[in-house]
Amino acid sequence: MKRRTLLQTGGIVLTLGVAQLARGATILTVRVWPAPEYSRVTIESDGALVAKPQFIPSPPRLAVDIEGVTLNPALKELVAKVQADDPNIAGIRVGQFAPDVVRLVIDLKQPIRPQVFTLDPVAAYQHRLVFDLYPTQEIDPLEALIAQRLKADSAARPVATDPLGDLIAQQTAPSAAHATKKGAASAGYTGASDQKGLKNGAKGSPEPATATDRLIIIALDPGHGGEDPGAIGPGGTREKDVVLRLAHLLRERINATTVNGNTMRAYLTRDGDFFVPLHVRVQKARRVQADLFISLHADAFFTPDPQGASVFALSQGGASSSAARWIAAKENKADLVGGLNIKGKDASVLRALLDMSTTAQINDSLKLGKTLLGEIGRVGKLHKAKVEQASFAVLKAPDIPSVLVEAAFISNPKEEAKLNSEEYQNQLADALMRGIESYFSKNPPLARNRVRS
Repeated sequence: MKRRTLLQTGGIVLTLGVAQLARGATILTVRVWPAPEYSRVTIESDGALVAKPQFIPSPPRLAVDIEGVTLNPALKELVAKVQADDPNIAGIRVGQFAPDVVRLVIDLKQPIRPQVFTLDPVAAYQHRLVFDLYPTQEIDPLEALIAQRLKADSAARPVATDPLGDLIAQQTAPSAAHATKKGAASAGYTGASDQKGLKNGAKGSPEPATATDRLIIIALDPGHGGEDPGAIGPGGTREKDVVLRLAHLLRERINATTVNGNTMRAYLTRDGDFFVPLHVRVQKARRVQADLFISLHADAFFTPDPQGASVFALSQGGASSSAARWIAAKENKADLVGGLNIKGKDASVLRALLDMSTTAQINDSLKLGKTLLGEIGRVGKLHKAKVEQASFAVLKAPDIPSVLVEAAFISNPKEEAKLNSEEYQNQLADALMRGIESYFSKNPPLARNRVRS
């Protein structure tokens, strides 16, 4: 009898579920996030959506049937949200294909690898249906940086008065740019903690660091982006916007700087308003064989009182304070808000691969953090006078000194105003640049000596 009652109850629940599905979901808003690496289309609704995608290669387009919905003004807005300079999307068409099916066609500018997935409600978002459109032909970020170097060298080189002699010289003596590219192809990282042994080294040890002529690459990581705005100040300032502006200012300074005759180049993990998963940020830094990784953020708290900048390094053990633990947990949730496709076949593998922090990496990160903190303290208030440590996912490159800089508390009205100030942004960029130069003056870069995976 009890079993029959349970079955009947289950039948009622099932009946209600079918009725609920029949009612369908309502589209609330739509968003398009263009970027060279991939373009994202997000459809937010008050209920879970069911989508059936089909990629048509010629001409390239993605057709998606969304079930249980009707065409409404919010969904029609997708057509106008595509920007002319979107590198991947040429246009979007929508229509009521059947009484309860909307057909969405995304016309593409090039062949893509589409990822279509759903996200459960989180933070300020309700249900999301996401289309990530990745070009099949990926840009090699390291080649792009080397091309910048070669272009700069070419612009600085005087016009040859003896073309034949110049050609012979090029063939008989490899240029610094060629040596740079060759070195980059066999890249590796040796922690500054191990440099003394290498410099004093035995047979086959690398040349002294001061004699190394190669590209020094600084990976700048503007936090959040795209679907993930980061913290929002009382005046509406979004963390993702202020840290991207700061990254652009710092990039200008890095690209105009040389250290011991070595050209420096900045590489941004995102150069626009789009979302990058935490493990991909680390992967990008490793792909360009970065010498340093600096993640830029603006802190926030429940109350408007806290203020000042902080610098964090990775911890293999526990956090150095309860505040550091809380901040790390908050920053590590970026993937949930930004919208990570957890079913992506490479995501878990990459996260496991990058969770191999080393003592040498952490020691060098602490050195970098201490140097940056000292310079930041010259232009603004510090929240903590020492480098804090916690398990930040974005700092887990095993072979790159990595720090996370919280530039100020965006939740503090006065500091929110500072973050929006061009003067303070320039002062902060100058301070970070001085810190980077100071770090390399004490820990000069060595020749790259092994291949990164």
